[in-house]
Order: sequence, then C-alpha cells, then structure tokens
Amino acid sequence: MPESREEYPKISGKVFLRYTFISITDEIYSGGEKVTTRLILVKKASLCLIILLIFILLTGCGTGDQSAAPAPASDPATEQEGGEAKVAPQTLTVSAATSLTDVMEEIKGLYETRSGHSLVMNYGSSGTLQQQIEQGAPADVFISAAQRQMNGLQEGCLILEESRVDLLENAVVLIVPASRDSNEITDFNSLTKESLKLLAIGEPESVPAGRYAKEVLNNLGLWEKLENKIILAKDVRQILTYVETGNVDGGIVYMTDALTTEKVKVIAPAPAGSYTPVTYPAAIVQGTAARQAAEDYMAFLQGNAEAREVFERHGFTFIAGKQVP
Repeated sequence: MPESREEYPKISGKVFLRYTFISITDEIYSGGEKVTTRLILVKKASLCLIILLIFILLTGCGTGDQSAAPAPASDPATEQEGGEAKVAPQTLTVSAATSLTDVMEEIKGLYETRSGHSLVMNYGSSGTLQQQIEQGAPADVFISAAQRQMNGLQEGCLILEESRVDLLENAVVLIVPASRDSNEITDFNSLTKESLKLLAIGEPESVPAGRYAKEVLNNLGLWEKLENKIILAKDVRQILTYVETGNVDGGIVYMTDALTTEKVKVIAPAPAGSYTPVTYPAAIVQGTAARQAAEDYMAFLQGNAEAREVFERHGFTFIAGKQVP
C-alpha cells in the first residue's frame, strides 16, 4: 500500500480503482486525507456512469430493421381460414327468461348447426337470473322478459351497454283450464264473479309476467277486489301448471306461454293501454370470456331470417334492432 499521495500515479488504472476503495476504508479509520479520497470516489462513479450510458445507447439503438421484431400473439379465440379471421368454436352460457324456453331451444339447434359454437341454456325468472349475474354466476348473454332487470344490470355496469337491444315483444292474456266448460269467465272484468276462486299470477317483484299482471289488474281497478284470491307463482311455467291441472280457475300469462299447451285456453288479451309494452331486451354480459362468439350469437338473433320465423311462429312480435337509450 502506498504511504504518500505522490505514489498514486504509479498505480495502473485497474489497481488504482481497486486501491481507491481500499484507501477509503483505510483513511476513514486512520484519519487520512478525506478530501482526496472523496475526489477519487467521484471520479470512479463518473466513469461507471459513463460506461453505463454508453452501454444503454449501444444496446437500445437498432438498425431500423423491424423485420426481426416478434409478431403479435394471435387471439386464441380465432383461427385463420382463407386469410380471414374465424372465431374458434366456443361454449356460450345464455341466461334467458323462462317464457323463452321453447323458442330458444329451437333456435339453439339452428345456431349451433350454423356457427359450430355450443350453447348452454340457463332458464329462470328474469329477477332470479339478474341476481345470479350480480353474484358472479357464469353468463355470456342475458335475455330478460322485462326492462327492469336489464336496467338493474346496466346500472351496475354488468352488461355491455352498446350491445343492448330490444329483441321481442309479447302480449298479456287471461287463461283458464281447457277442460272447463264454464262460460262465466269471459274477460278480465268477469274475474270478480263468484265462480273464480283462485287466480294465478307470477310474483310481481321477481317475475315480469307477474308485474304486468298486477299492472293490468290495477289499471282495471281489480287488484284490491282480487288480492285475496291471487296465488303467486315463481315463474310462468308454474302458472301454466296450476291452470292445466285445475288447481286454480284462471291465470295471467304471456300469449306465447299460452300457445305452448293445449291444456289451457285463452279467454282474452289484456285491454290495450292497461300495461306497458312487454319487451324482451338482450345484451352481452360484462366480462364475458367469449365476446366474439357472444357478438356472433347476438347478430344471429337479430338478423337471421330463420330465427325471426321461429320467434314469430311461437307468438312473439319481432322488433330486433331498436336500440335502448
């Protein structure tokens, strides 16, 4: 180890850098020239910084040739066919109102054959389906029997708002068991007759058909008169079962439901203006892992001629394409 400042120039650069570190430790503890030692440290750090900057510049600059850059990863949900992107077969979960069961099962076969995708259908009252989606149940597309449930999901940012459309329209009707010959029940106003003991409607808070039924009865001034005779059902299928089996004297359902069975007969449609239009909104659920397939399915429901024919044959009025504000 050198004993004086004059000996420093005799040390090579490599040894000098290493010796500077040693001398700093030695000087701190021996009371050496701290000023000189710190000056050497600054020079050493500056040299390291310069070398680091040069290294970054050399490695960071390219030749301008981008041909070696890696291609972006392809979407795992797509395949290339004839130079065009094609959505790979996927499984979609569709949550749909119970009143759509028959028509959606028929359309399911049409769509799966056309697209190659698979559909898992989940039917229930619109209120129940809304709660399932809110609680995180798997769903890619939701088709409600009323705006209320879809509005709730939209307010919670649980659907893709831009995908939402009014798809179908339905009518509210009064039905009785087909096996009964009584002519006493002829329209909604005749429901106050003594011959009607029980009337089945859906639960107004969770079943859209029930809410429409209550709206009709309220607007006709019949709700309070009939309230003690009303039996609440969990969905329209249960209303049909009650009426088919004769456990109730009448029921209020959608026209499309009444057409699914020969065991009930339609007595009368609800008077015009006695209820708000029965529309079925559809939308893609937020966070779907199969958005392309979901968009394809939505487009099929709205624009396929065969699908439209099926909807209308089942008693629906096809109104697809009307955007909901």
